Amino acid sequence: MLKKIKEISRSFYYAGRGLVYVVKNERNFQIELLAAYGVFILAIWWRVTRWEAVVLVLTVGLVLILEILNTALERVVNILKPGVHPWAKVVKDSLAAAVFLSCLVAIIIGIFIFWPYFFSVEIFGFKNGE
Repeated sequence: MLKKIKEISRSFYYAGRGLVYVVKNERNFQIELLAAYGVFILAIWWRVTRWEAVVLVLTVGLVLILEILNTALERVVNILKPGVHPWAKVVKDSLAAAVFLSCLVAIIIGIFIFWPYFFSVEIFGFKNGE
């Protein structure tokens, strides 16, 4: 039992170490984390529904997870093929495309969710469109 707890705590330690590495060293992850923070601030501000919040969490989570996988697999490719190899380039470009596409999908989902809230905002006592 104690051995299992030790193994689990070690797994959490390594996962945390990986997360800290990505947060400290990957500029794109930092940008995406900042965007996620903005999304969650808007979600709280506009009091989105529970299901909208679930969709936002899943969408943001997918983008961040793909960025972490992109980072990890790029490092593996760099180790296996340090020079510029055509297949290594294809792997890296495909990974970048996956992250890019997930960001586009996240933006579209964000627009669908936040659009009605945006038009219900009162500015200087006037609602948008009045």
